[in-house]
Amino acid sequence: MDHKLIIKNIKQHQFEKIYFLHGEEPFFIDAITDAIVENAMDDSERDFNQTIVYGKECEAGAIIADAKSYPMMGERRLVIIKEAQEFKDIDLLESYFNNPVDTTIFVICYKHKKFDTRKKLIKVAAANGLVFLSEKVRDYKLVDWISSYAKEVGYQITPKAAMLLAEFLGTDISRVVNELDKLSILIEKGTAINEVHIEENIGISKDYNFFELANAFAERDYLKASKIVNYFEKNPKMGPLIPVISNLFGYHTKLMRIHFAKDKSPAALASVLGVAPFLVAQYTKAAKIYNPKKLAENIAILQEYDLKSKGIDNSSSTDGELMKEMVYRLMN
Repeated sequence: MDHKLIIKNIKQHQFEKIYFLHGEEPFFIDAITDAIVENAMDDSERDFNQTIVYGKECEAGAIIADAKSYPMMGERRLVIIKEAQEFKDIDLLESYFNNPVDTTIFVICYKHKKFDTRKKLIKVAAANGLVFLSEKVRDYKLVDWISSYAKEVGYQITPKAAMLLAEFLGTDISRVVNELDKLSILIEKGTAINEVHIEENIGISKDYNFFELANAFAERDYLKASKIVNYFEKNPKMGPLIPVISNLFGYHTKLMRIHFAKDKSPAALASVLGVAPFLVAQYTKAAKIYNPKKLAENIAILQEYDLKSKGIDNSSSTDGELMKEMVYRLMN
């Protein structure tokens, strides 16, 4: 079940007796938990009926006793175990999950990894409550996710602005949301967020970034690429060498896939490359410039500079010098 539907049901006071929330992406677990806390009871009831403990300090017998207690001067009790991945005796909760109390909402926040679904505990939780797997947003879905989230909070966002956020912040959804929430304080609702907003308020240059370096590469525009690399050299935090190599490696592998794709229609290529449809034209144009032989040579060059960035066969060159040398060899 999608986390949005779970939250919608919670806001309509359709509660489960057990919420077993687990997985690599903590943002969705926190969003569901926050919604439960906000909607399960009034503020005046929390002192008597809400218990929040952390996995490291949790004791199975005590938390089960708490969950079995009946609410005082309220409709329900709320028991939450945060950081449940650190709760060594979590399997002992099975006895409670087999027979949960109707007036208690029991929430397990098991973060940063998937719980072993072969275990009986999670199967019993699913039988008597709700189990939610919180998965990371994949790279190729991130731009669409950012656009969707911006729309949810009352904004539009241009494809390039979404791409800048995706490239700079990666798949850490909490960071992405945090930056968009900052923008919502500064920019009027209904505004179409563009790359200028991103540059002025978040500090990601609209002209000097991974996305524009890829554009320069696609057009074999060495002058533009040199300007971007010079900017990265002066501003190391904006374009560290290893992420630059990683991004260019990913770009090259996508171009190679185009050459060997059987179906070269835009829709099929978008699926094969795992990119937003509006980017397909750029990749297709670049594939016409770089044939498979040149791409294979460039991948070998990228591997060479990855080793050099880690000090192998490199005793004196700075990251900036390595980057300039690498980009020159890639484009010539």
